[in-house]
Amino acid sequence: MKTIPYILIAVRFILAPIILLLAYFKEEESRFLILILMYFGLLTDIFDGIIARKVGVSSEKLRRLDSQTDLIFWLSLGFASYFLNPELIKNEWKGILLIFIMEALCYLVSFLKFGKETCTHAFLSKMWGLSLLIALTYLIGFQETGWAFYLTIVLGFISHIDVILIILLLPKWQYDVPSSYHAWKIRNGKQRKKTIFFN
Repeated sequence: MKTIPYILIAVRFILAPIILLLAYFKEEESRFLILILMYFGLLTDIFDGIIARKVGVSSEKLRRLDSQTDLIFWLSLGFASYFLNPELIKNEWKGILLIFIMEALCYLVSFLKFGKETCTHAFLSKMWGLSLLIALTYLIGFQETGWAFYLTIVLGFISHIDVILIILLLPKWQYDVPSSYHAWKIRNGKQRKKTIFFN
């Protein structure tokens, strides 16, 4: 049981190149298969954290591995969206560039302050992840952007601001900080870090 969280993370990592290959070759059934893999990957992301806590193996190493695998997995879906819908992606390049810049800023600020990547698993980041799931479903499955895409850009910007604030407020690096408010409480010695979310 203690190895299951690592297996689930490894599965999500392996899904990334498979998704890219499916999108690159653009077979007739590629879109449907990519959507199946996307939702399957989401399930592995949810259950690796749940199981890790149940069997007592949730640790800094596991959470950092989970975060970096998430980044690779979602990036593969982003590039898959481009391979399948290049014109749609090109038309929305400003919003996409904004998210890439915000993501890079999170890593830059974290490395400058703590010498390692961010690993907050914050609440707003989870909400953004859900909006991203919906946006990619519309984009890959129905070849459209619309409200789902613009919602995920707005939530992405807000959630990254929250992560940057968390990093700036924390007195020392730690993982699984729900929000900048919680980081402020930790900074003032009013709350110990708690892992309270499903991932």
